[in-house]
Amino acid sequence: MAELEDVLPALASEMAARTDRGEVANYIPQLGNVDPQRFGIAVALNDGRVITAGDADEAFSIQSISKIFTLTLALGTVGDGLWRRVGREPSGNPFNSIVQLERELGIPRNPFINAGAIVVTDVLLAGHQPREAIGEILRFIQFLADDESIVIDRDVAASEQTTGYRNVALANYMRAFGNLQHQPELSLGVYFHHCAIAMNCRQLALSGRFLAHEGRNPATGHTVVSPERARRILALMLTCGHYDGSGDFAFRVGIPGKSGVGGGIIGIVPGVASIAVWSPGLNENGNSKLGSIAMEKLAKAMNWSIFAP
Repeated sequence: MAELEDVLPALASEMAARTDRGEVANYIPQLGNVDPQRFGIAVALNDGRVITAGDADEAFSIQSISKIFTLTLALGTVGDGLWRRVGREPSGNPFNSIVQLERELGIPRNPFINAGAIVVTDVLLAGHQPREAIGEILRFIQFLADDESIVIDRDVAASEQTTGYRNVALANYMRAFGNLQHQPELSLGVYFHHCAIAMNCRQLALSGRFLAHEGRNPATGHTVVSPERARRILALMLTCGHYDGSGDFAFRVGIPGKSGVGGGIIGIVPGVASIAVWSPGLNENGNSKLGSIAMEKLAKAMNWSIFAP
């Protein structure tokens, strides 16, 4: 089998030479300013090693990748009661679609599309002021990565609040159906801020270790979630983690993953490693174009598909 120490630098060099890099997310002004030439990758192995290449130590906006962590917290808060308010099926529609929400009476199809993540955020707001809920989410991610330097990019959060009209529409729509228990502007404020958390590939890969290790952090032995819950989160990542490109990512890469429009992708190889890749240019589904390609090449080189013998 190929060695990661050889595969990652070769991947980074190959991606640096490519010109078909996709388009940055211009609809969020701050993200539109990011250099599309950036590419970073990090692999946090369950044996404690972290191997990186490219711009792995440059922070970027994790955007929808934060939905993994808010889902984990919400399941810890309300358990399976969450599934009365959010579905578990792929959407087959863009991540900010309102059409499906109308047809399904305000119940979002899954927790990784925007509407579903807003409901998850609403769950975390219960009994808290927005500032407290934001702090709890940030501290949880800092704890998982064992890195208190992780912060929220306030400029990105402000940019999202200024331009997030579709998310405002989704939140108001769900409130009208009784599936949002707080005023929409409160849930949205927390949502915009956790999407604006800034991390680099190294930190992001480390934060996903618990999912690659049956719910435990292999570095500390601390149990974050039960093995069953870790498996269920991974199942949702595989089927819903890339919006209406989820099936294609599962087909090409073969591991659970979650993307964000900041250009990041986290991927989990159960029992082996947590992977983070970042390239700001997006494909037509809103997923990192080069990040997806790099994940496919890495999984093939290391024989890391969950469908492999």
